[in-house]
Amino acid sequence: MVILFDILSTAFRIYSWILIIYILLSWFPGARESSFGELMGRLAEPFLEPFRRIIPPLGMIDISPIVAILVLNFASQGLWVLRGMLL
Repeated sequence: MVILFDILSTAFRIYSWILIIYILLSWFPGARESSFGELMGRLAEPFLEPFRRIIPPLGMIDISPIVAILVLNFASQGLWVLRGMLL
């Protein structure tokens, strides 16, 4: 059971980094159109899309990725709490 929690925790951490890299790619012109950028988009967009539908952009700033990362971190913390309760 501990191994399952560790695998899920690692997956959450890796996915958080995927989201951060995808966000940083928007700072460089043409980076999201590269093959690496398209791969990051295919991995990140399905998770970001529901947040973008709920949270409107503030002018030119899209804060939905920040909220998505916070939700992912809360889920990871909840996983650790659940692990502590079960063990």
